[in-house]
Amino acid sequence: MRARDLAVEYETVSVDSDALDAARLMAEHKLPGLLVLDERGEPKAILPASQMVKVLVPAYVIEDPTLAAVVDEPHADRLCQALAGRRVGECLSGRTAKPPIAEPDDTALEVAALMARVHSPLVAVAERAKDGMHLLGVITASHLLHALLAAAGEVRQD
Repeated sequence: MRARDLAVEYETVSVDSDALDAARLMAEHKLPGLLVLDERGEPKAILPASQMVKVLVPAYVIEDPTLAAVVDEPHADRLCQALAGRRVGECLSGRTAKPPIAEPDDTALEVAALMARVHSPLVAVAERAKDGMHLLGVITASHLLHALLAAAGEVRQD
């Protein structure tokens, strides 16, 4: 199995996309994260759903989790308002690394090693060309596990 064969279409957003729309996209499709593209359409970062959740939580609660217990439910239910008017780029951590990118001819083991090394729930598959990088698709950890289990005859048929 090669990365090009494992890659599937996947939801992407740009750094300038609306953060609330990105959160809705993650929630509606139950995605572990989103691939964020730069202004040229090239992979820039991965925005994990956990990072989006972190943006919702007030800094004082992150610093002192015991304060979460004193926030009333009606106020807690409005946490998503923290995303209003924000862009995806603002939700990325200051330490956000470049997203893991597999070459189209990488093997499943190479993709798995890359995913494991960078602790990422997804890997972009792209080919480099003179005019830039062309995204072919994405491989998620669950998709990779399914493909590897299927190849080993370990996937249950329902």
